[in-house]
Amino acid sequence: MKILFMRKKISLLIFMFISFWATAQTINVKGIVKDAITGDVLPGVSITIKGTTTGTQTDFDGLYSLSNVEKGATLVFNYLGYAQKEVTVNQQTINVGLDGSAESLDEIVVVGYGTQRKKEVTGAVTVIDAEAIERLNPTRVEQALQGQVAGVNITSASGSPGSSSNIRIRGVSTNGDSSPLILVDGNVIVDLSVLNPNDIKSINVLKDATAGIYGVRAANGVVLITTKSGRKESELKFQLDAWTGIQSTSKKIDLLNARDFALYVNDAGDKTRFFVYPNKGTDWQDEVFDQAMISSVNFSASGGTKKAAYTFGVSRLDQDGIVGVGKSNFTRTTARIGFNYDILDNLKLSTTGLFTNSEKNNLPEGGIGSVLYSAVNVNPDLAIRDENGNFSTVDDISQIEIINPLAQIANNNNTTRIDRYSATIGLDYTFLKNFTASSKFQINHATVLYDSFSPIADYGPGKSANRLQEFTTDFSDIYDDYTWDNYINYTNIFNDDHDLTVLLGTSIFKTTGEQFYGSSQDGTLVQPRVIDFDIARGVGFFDSRLSSIFTRLQYSYKGKYLLSAVLRRDGSTSFGPNNKFGYFPSASVGWNVSDEPFFEDNKVINSLKIRASYGVIGNDKIPGGAFVSLLNGEGVYASNNEVTQEDLLFGVAIGKIGNPDIRWEKQKSANIGFDASFLDRKVKISMDAFSKRTEDLLIAPQVSGLIGPYAPGASTPVKNAGTVENKGFEFKIDYNDSFSEDFKFNMSFNFTTIDNEVLFVSSDSGFEQGGDFGVGLGIFTSRMEAGFPMGYFHGFKTDGLYQTQAEIDALNASSPNGIYHNTAGPGDLKFVDTNGDGEITDADKAYIGDPIADLTMGFNIGFSYKNFDFSANAFASIGNDMVRDYERKDLYANRGTYMLDRWQGTGTSNTVPRAFAGASINTDNFSDFFVEDASFVRLQNIQVGYTIQPSSLAGSGISKLRIYLTGNNLFTITDYTGYDPSASSGSPIGAGVDKGFYPVASSYLLGVNLNF
Repeated sequence: MKILFMRKKISLLIFMFISFWATAQTINVKGIVKDAITGDVLPGVSITIKGTTTGTQTDFDGLYSLSNVEKGATLVFNYLGYAQKEVTVNQQTINVGLDGSAESLDEIVVVGYGTQRKKEVTGAVTVIDAEAIERLNPTRVEQALQGQVAGVNITSASGSPGSSSNIRIRGVSTNGDSSPLILVDGNVIVDLSVLNPNDIKSINVLKDATAGIYGVRAANGVVLITTKSGRKESELKFQLDAWTGIQSTSKKIDLLNARDFALYVNDAGDKTRFFVYPNKGTDWQDEVFDQAMISSVNFSASGGTKKAAYTFGVSRLDQDGIVGVGKSNFTRTTARIGFNYDILDNLKLSTTGLFTNSEKNNLPEGGIGSVLYSAVNVNPDLAIRDENGNFSTVDDISQIEIINPLAQIANNNNTTRIDRYSATIGLDYTFLKNFTASSKFQINHATVLYDSFSPIADYGPGKSANRLQEFTTDFSDIYDDYTWDNYINYTNIFNDDHDLTVLLGTSIFKTTGEQFYGSSQDGTLVQPRVIDFDIARGVGFFDSRLSSIFTRLQYSYKGKYLLSAVLRRDGSTSFGPNNKFGYFPSASVGWNVSDEPFFEDNKVINSLKIRASYGVIGNDKIPGGAFVSLLNGEGVYASNNEVTQEDLLFGVAIGKIGNPDIRWEKQKSANIGFDASFLDRKVKISMDAFSKRTEDLLIAPQVSGLIGPYAPGASTPVKNAGTVENKGFEFKIDYNDSFSEDFKFNMSFNFTTIDNEVLFVSSDSGFEQGGDFGVGLGIFTSRMEAGFPMGYFHGFKTDGLYQTQAEIDALNASSPNGIYHNTAGPGDLKFVDTNGDGEITDADKAYIGDPIADLTMGFNIGFSYKNFDFSANAFASIGNDMVRDYERKDLYANRGTYMLDRWQGTGTSNTVPRAFAGASINTDNFSDFFVEDASFVRLQNIQVGYTIQPSSLAGSGISKLRIYLTGNNLFTITDYTGYDPSASSGSPIGAGVDKGFYPVASSYLLGVNLNF
């Protein structure tokens, strides 16, 4: 019995020992997986225990954990684009750095209707990742492109909250709509304000003929935006990014103070004392500009199951204006959802939804009658309010549009509300092993509501903004469009060497819209001979369609020799029956030189690819139905010059003038370049030389008013008017290195040169013109003319000032007509007789500058040390000119401080003309005196952040907590005297004329990133 008892005790001890020993040999393993070079965390890395099916994936922050892993087991790490790595388990925390695979090289790049490994890409494509976007904290997506992508330049006609930006890829190649095609997850988006920048995973910019797969809408390049999405078999994760800060103006124009202004007026008035020297005046810019708040909250979540992946997010942006604060406020609320589901192993569903609501309070801006135009021009000796406490009226300045800017802000009540809905649904079906059929349907709907209320107001004698009655205006625009893409993709590898992909598809696009407007005021006459209707109503419709068939062949031999060819047929309702369809081919080739046997022993260059492309892309970005003429509008017309009520006629008049012969604008694009990486891929270089030649340029030229341009809905005819070419060179270098586990460094630099030249103009005069100088002078600033840049400034060259009457008399004596320069006097600008005929006439006008930059540059730098991180971004534009046209030519309107150096007698100045009380050759002629070098260097962004140590967050449920400070548009180095040298206006023929641009704001932000 004792023996039996002893045996049981021994058996129990042995069992307990074995259990303890087994438990001691398994541990729980956790860690983080990063890129070995850049230090970026890698989400979605597959981790398995070698020899088993047990495994997991890293989460959004690159973190993973595995339970009950035997000591001595091997973990296998796999990630697309990186070399496989095996690590032996000998401790509980295993952090891993993955190296870029020599075979895969780099990231997956989004291209038309698919993706490619960057090694296989034969076109000029640039990728911006989410991290770069997050560092910039942009309020609009376009701001994330400036300085990041070679060949891309962003301009805006205003820095006010919610204002749109213009994206230009490789110069100006059309006089119409020069904006690129923008797709968000494959859905065409016209206005990027609908998108929250924090939702973006990556931005791919297609810059050459390889964009031709998207057809006519891609004539100006393509911006492909991929939003963040969930991953299958991943737990639900949340992200919160919130920031708030303060804004202020980045620039004030140097204007005369009250005393200097009084001296100037007295000088102009032939020494008559117009003013007693004031002791104190009003700095109208100080009064108009104010500090303004800005804040943003972004919340998102993502996750997935074995068969599904999902994501959703909401955001809110609230931005006051630095002019008028709430009177120029902008708010944006977005909601986004995405869902992918594997219905079957070979049938996949994808859906996205996006809703955006925005509300923008509008102040008059960007020209004559704007708040800043008045602030610059109102005389500084005027008090803000009169003795009764009311806003002062501007009585001295006769120009009818200059008023008290503070009164203008107070009486302004203009609001634009926009609701946008976008949705996509797509199916991908794989069959016969090598075929995939895809169908995607996309819809967009937008409702735009604009309302304006103008109260009774008196701004001074004869002012155009005076209101004897209350006036209300309402607009309502409704836009709908849909795109239906269907395509089949065939992919196969033959004999392990020949990789072939063939795409065949169709695309249908339709957009429709309705526009309603109405206005009302008290039913009395507000001007003589003009009937004032109590209620006016109007309605308009449009319908535009595009139908396309396309095919693409991609071929690779041993991954070394690459070929891609595209053919697309587009049909557009913008053209008449004889020119409705166009065929547009493109092709590109590539050679991965580094895969050749003779390159195997190269220890410095890790990869080298040479590529080239050529193609033709059409452009139909003109108003719909431009090939037909219309009688437009129900209007009221006078039968004679002495109008009485009995003379008024009701009816229609010539409106839009059609041109049945207009045809496709065609862009012929050529590109050659290379991509290389060095020093274990720490250094990457891309270089491209390009030519973009646009033929049959679509232009709506200036026409005589005698044909009835004042009929409601009137417009000038569109015609194919010429040829323009952009040639240039792009260069980009990136450097990323991890000097230690604690210290990582990155830097990038890019530059682009552009030579823009008009080669041909189809007009009797040999040029087209646009832009306007001054007010009511009828002077064009800009021309499109062969041999010059598009929209160059055409005016008088100057050669200093006339110093004496004797100098003028000598020139008159040598002139054939006895008058060299009519009305010229000492202290006036001396125009150059460029044609040498002995007199100054309009024939002497010549090239005096252009708004197109010769060189743009971007510079980015960043580093992290332990938990601290720093980044900075700068942009430079060199060689662009700007017309200074925000000063009203009136004796009592203020002037810039440059007038302190004005001519006041022989030899006192040879650059700034004399003061003058009325019209003069100095103010009423467009000359290079008004053209300034607008080259600039801008520090766009600085950010400093600190990430809380993960161990300090244990048990809180928070996986990441980062606090950061950001400064945007901190300073600009420029010689330009206006508000913003980066702003632009009008179409390419008329760009760069500054009538008082709303300046870009400087901002200082405090924010937090939270993952849980």
